[in-house]
Amino acid sequence: MSGKDVRYGAEIRKQASKVLATKRASYACPKCGKLSVRRSSNSLWACRSCGTKFAGGAYSLSTPSGEVSTRMLGEYKKR
Repeated sequence: MSGKDVRYGAEIRKQASKVLATKRASYACPKCGKLSVRRSSNSLWACRSCGTKFAGGAYSLSTPSGEVSTRMLGEYKKR
């Protein structure tokens, strides 16, 4: 079985396994650049190398709306 407590449907089990894979993955730290950011609790992420803590998405380091706002802030700062 691919996910926890997921029943009745292959498609739902596939979606649940994708979510668990993104939740358990290591991400690149925005501060030091190493692949050492791991999820510490709900929406909280911590870099194991430099010790920096981030607030992000529940299951991934960044959300689509967070990426849009980061891009908009970068464009605003360039002006």
